[in-house]
Amino acid sequence: MSIDDPRVTVFRDVRPHGAAQPVDLIAVGGLLADRVPDGAVPEVVDGGGRIALPTLVDAHIHPDKTAWGEPWYSRRPAGSLPDYVQGDVDLYRHQGTPLAERAHRLLAHAVTRGARAVRAHVDVAPAYGLAGVTGLAEVRERLAGVLDVQIVAFPQHGVRRTPGAGELLAEAAAGGLIDAVGGIDPEGFDAGRGADGEGAAQLDQVFDLAARHGLQLDVHLHDRGERGLGPLREIAARTRASGLAGRVVVSHAFCVPELSGAPLAELAALLGEAGVGLTTVAPSAHQVLPFRELQAHGVRVGLGSDGVRDSWSPFGNADMLHRAHLLGWTTDARTDEQLAECFALAAHGGADLLDLPRATLEPGSPADFMLLAGECLPQIVVDLPPRDLVVRAGRVVAREGRFTG
Repeated sequence: MSIDDPRVTVFRDVRPHGAAQPVDLIAVGGLLADRVPDGAVPEVVDGGGRIALPTLVDAHIHPDKTAWGEPWYSRRPAGSLPDYVQGDVDLYRHQGTPLAERAHRLLAHAVTRGARAVRAHVDVAPAYGLAGVTGLAEVRERLAGVLDVQIVAFPQHGVRRTPGAGELLAEAAAGGLIDAVGGIDPEGFDAGRGADGEGAAQLDQVFDLAARHGLQLDVHLHDRGERGLGPLREIAARTRASGLAGRVVVSHAFCVPELSGAPLAELAALLGEAGVGLTTVAPSAHQVLPFRELQAHGVRVGLGSDGVRDSWSPFGNADMLHRAHLLGWTTDARTDEQLAECFALAAHGGADLLDLPRATLEPGSPADFMLLAGECLPQIVVDLPPRDLVVRAGRVVAREGRFTG
């Protein structure tokens, strides 16, 4: 083995996945290798017997909305989706810090907690124009090589119900700054499918934009019952018909946890065959996706942190290890295997959805991992120890909670 890339680092005395015996992890040019290349003089980092775990992928976050690091904002009660949407606008107008600075602050914090990639949903609406798209594109450039940022142009205010939103979405899709186009509740919030076919019209537009501009598609679906299941089945049918298998995701899909037994298996098979992925944020026991059953039918499922200290909620922290903990809590995980599955969804589920290579800690995989003091993986998921070291492409990007990117 010869060396072409001079970046060679040996992380000495670490325990991959909590193994009993420590080993060395060797990073060469951003990938893990089985030995140091001939002629290389590596940098050596002492792992101190810490556990090495893959870094994590946040498959669903809204960094443009965040008030993370800003003065406390007192939220008023909200009882409907339009109330929450108006709350977004009010908070946006209230904050003095530029959107790009707030988003960068939050995503740099996510790196210190072990994130290697995020799918960032940013609002596109007349109230903001394309400020979210351009702001996150700036953040993506600043974090290049440290954090992968996929940008979704998300019509939170509706494509059909808000005049001008559809045109902005089309402008974002044609502008070359986004990775995916979004949608929202075609039968519920976004005007509903009545005799005028408004719900179908939204799907017509977003599928057309995705296909025409070579983008992915990620649709928020909060509607329950048949109001949610109908569009979900239609999304599967359109995905097959448009040749977008593997490029379409439905976020939240609160209608799915209402199913069990044969109806759940039938829907999972439909989604798996169509190549439609799903994301959950584990908000509660009755809204979390049954990810094990879905994965058994070939459905890609990712985990995300959703809103972080935004107008919708004062909670959230962009810590995907904590989100894996919450996934275990909401699914009543008890065994070591179940806790490890929750971690795997945070580490590998999102990577699959974002079409990233898995960080397996094996030779040839990305040198993306974090070092933590602990006994074993299940204990890590429960106790949430500090991320002492975060490594991206073989380079230390965070140390003891401080961003060093």
